[in-house]
Amino acid sequence: MTTFLTDYTDISRIHCSSRLNLKQRSELGQFLTPASIARFMAGKFSNLSDHISLLDPGAGVGSLTAAFVERLLMNPHSVKRCSITAYEVESIFIPSLQQCLIECCIALEKRGIQADYCLREESFIEAITEINLPLFTPSANSFTHAILNPPYKKINNQSIEKKLLSKLGIETVNLYSTFVWLTMLQLVEEGEIVAITPRSFCNGAYYRPFRQAFLKEMGLDKIHVFESRSAVFSESILQENIIFHAIKTKNKPDCIEITSNFTDETDEFLESRYVPYSKVVETSDSENFIHIVTNSLDDALRVQMDRFSSTLNDLGLKVSTGAVVDFRLKSALRTSWDEKSVPLLYPESIKAGKVLFPPVNPRKAIAIEQNQQTSKWLVESGWYVLIKRFSAKEEKRRLVAAVCSPLDAPVLGIENHLNYYHAEGKGMNPDLARGLAAFLNSTLLDIFFRQFSGHTQVNATDLRKIKYPCKDDLIQLGSQIGDRCFNQTQLDTVIHTTLSIMSETTNAVQASERIKAALAILKEISAPREQQNERSALCLLALANIQPETPWNQATAPRRRITEMMDWFRDYYGKQYAPNTRETVRRQTMHQFVQMGIVIENPDQPDRPINSPKWCYQLHQQALSLLKSYDSEQWEEARQNYIVSVTNLLQNKKRNIPMIPVSLPNGQAIKLSSGGQNILIKDVLESFCPRFTPEGLVLYVGDAGNKFIVNETQRFREMGIELDPHGKMPDIVVYYERQDWLVLIEAVTSHGPVNLKRHNELKQLFQSSSKGLVFVSAFPSRREMTRYLAEISWETEVWVADQSDHMIHFNGERFLGPYENPAKGH
Repeated sequence: MTTFLTDYTDISRIHCSSRLNLKQRSELGQFLTPASIARFMAGKFSNLSDHISLLDPGAGVGSLTAAFVERLLMNPHSVKRCSITAYEVESIFIPSLQQCLIECCIALEKRGIQADYCLREESFIEAITEINLPLFTPSANSFTHAILNPPYKKINNQSIEKKLLSKLGIETVNLYSTFVWLTMLQLVEEGEIVAITPRSFCNGAYYRPFRQAFLKEMGLDKIHVFESRSAVFSESILQENIIFHAIKTKNKPDCIEITSNFTDETDEFLESRYVPYSKVVETSDSENFIHIVTNSLDDALRVQMDRFSSTLNDLGLKVSTGAVVDFRLKSALRTSWDEKSVPLLYPESIKAGKVLFPPVNPRKAIAIEQNQQTSKWLVESGWYVLIKRFSAKEEKRRLVAAVCSPLDAPVLGIENHLNYYHAEGKGMNPDLARGLAAFLNSTLLDIFFRQFSGHTQVNATDLRKIKYPCKDDLIQLGSQIGDRCFNQTQLDTVIHTTLSIMSETTNAVQASERIKAALAILKEISAPREQQNERSALCLLALANIQPETPWNQATAPRRRITEMMDWFRDYYGKQYAPNTRETVRRQTMHQFVQMGIVIENPDQPDRPINSPKWCYQLHQQALSLLKSYDSEQWEEARQNYIVSVTNLLQNKKRNIPMIPVSLPNGQAIKLSSGGQNILIKDVLESFCPRFTPEGLVLYVGDAGNKFIVNETQRFREMGIELDPHGKMPDIVVYYERQDWLVLIEAVTSHGPVNLKRHNELKQLFQSSSKGLVFVSAFPSRREMTRYLAEISWETEVWVADQSDHMIHFNGERFLGPYENPAKGH
């Protein structure tokens, strides 16, 4: 796939973002789209043919438009014309955006597609509201496709945007839903939209009008979930993000494709499944909640939740948000409890399913003065269930509840960061409180809640919508719980037994807990962060044959091929991955497991050819012994012993690692020591040099183990180049005689690229050279490159080993060529 357009917009994205300060970002609410995400989004469109009219509102530097055009260039014969309309208000982005639009049109014209663009340097909301007054004129519907990453910012009730939207009858609370709503109005019938937005619109009262309008006009076709809030944007994002594709039609599709992944590598290791439309959007649900279920085991939990029949009204209960807003009653807050004050409960009072008062080492006030001003915000003492209002998806639990027993005071205050269950403003039956808190703290409900709640708030509206076990069952559960303390496994067991939970649901809960445990093991043995994810956890479980109900002490060590492992993920953990993700498992998990000494390759035939379909893996005996001790008293001792033994194992392996054979462009064979950047150096010598410096002479090759492996000092002298023996040489120096250039290459793995400092160092080191100097940063992968984009110096080149026929030039007017040194003149 051609990616030159998105490569260059990604460079612009990094540099433009660095010029915006925090205040400007806050005002814009804009987070620019990385190239990998933009390409992934462009791949979601289904109909790209004939005459295309693209809308990109809030276009930034043009990343999404560039990705869309690259998608068109994959099948240029299907498209006759492409017209692009882009909106942007931030002046810092405009030059890069305009250049991107020009390059997009040039690329399209070269492939025989007529192209034009319109760059509108104005507010998308203001412009579109003018177009759509009088309301929803037919002429306004002019775009066949729209791709957007809208700004994320609450709309102030006194803002211009709020007044303009009111004229259109649009009621929504955030700029992102506004952009999607207005974009929807601009689409022709059967027009398509792909957007990346927070997931918060999927539930909650605030977004109900938006959901109703969107689901009426659009048919959801695809949804992608990021299992980490940090997977998309490097900035700190509170919201969970999703990508969705929808078509403007009254006819809803039969199924929705739902995918998910754990990293920013959106084209790799996607969990994928097709879900009936009616299971994602229930026609009988007046709230129009959107349920995103990513695997078949989670389906079982939803079936179980549907079997519960009681509403809060049936239970004689209500849920409200704590009425004490501390900053408004600051003068009444107290750090100690006396006869003039009453207890004040904050989230920090919740510990292990109970309310501890006063809390240990409180960071907040613990009491509030009872007077005429505060009395209306207080509730009478009694049995309540409190639940935290804020939690992130990365936390172990989204729902954290606690029983509040009567305190030694007639009334108490509940702070605004808590929700509380009550019986018409009063306390409830003690066993009902205990049973309700246990149900709220169950893994069953936690997983179900994550299916529709994608933001950090636990809204009272969401809690009202949940179906609960009947009152008698909750009271029976409460009597079983009593005042005893349970760990999560024990609590789930009591709940499943008392509430007669289906075996399929129990299996799903156990699967979730096993994956969490495997992740904990990887963390405790200091696995690299890149391997602390669900993919690696599933691999560990498969290699130990730990099914959801299997105790850890019954772990075994079967030999398994990657295909067999992925089938095992599906059969026992409901995780369905595409067959083309096998290579990701091999490269991003199994390779590291081998390096860490967790597994061994081909124990039955160590000399098996690397391309053999029988290539397999097995847990190392030391790793198997470790896993068998998990969740037992022997775990910590076993973990310490494992770390010592695996360290010795790896040291022995290191002493026996073979050298890396390399063929230079002239046919000479050399050997590099294993490790460091030498695998990448091999790629440069065998792939980069023949393509970009044909017949070039390799003058220098550094080595991770030795100081250097090739050093043509005499040839340097013949060229009149005197090198400082104390200077830091690049990893590779190639003389490209055809152009009379010296190509200076840095292989970037653990050390950085040719940044401004290194650029100047290399110029200084080679100042005696009359040859043109070309500076190249070589990376093993595009992902590695994106980590360093902001550092790479202008007037240099970038080469990526996993796309070896492609070069990226950083600014200037030349491609792979030297720049004159101004100090030398002409």
